[in-house]
Amino acid sequence: MENLPIFDPTVPPKEVKVVFAPRPESLRNLRIGLVGNTKYNSDTLLLKIAAILEKEHGAKSHRIRNKRNAGVPADEDVIKEFRDQCDIVIAGIGD
Repeated sequence: MENLPIFDPTVPPKEVKVVFAPRPESLRNLRIGLVGNTKYNSDTLLLKIAAILEKEHGAKSHRIRNKRNAGVPADEDVIKEFRDQCDIVIAGIGD
């Protein structure tokens, strides 16, 4: 029997340093931006999270915007709006 070469298509994973966004000490009076990904229940989940953060942690307000679909980043106008009018942003998923 003849020896067949075997090719291994895997590559070692690239190590990437993850830097988390700084967390506020408190949510009191902070404005929350919510980014829905258009999946089923994404907006429902985000709105419930916002209600809890407002009621239990004193967040001031929220606004929700959806991406065009789950596979793309938020539109630039949404990013600009949140940068100008929100103190923290939560991106959500559904399903």
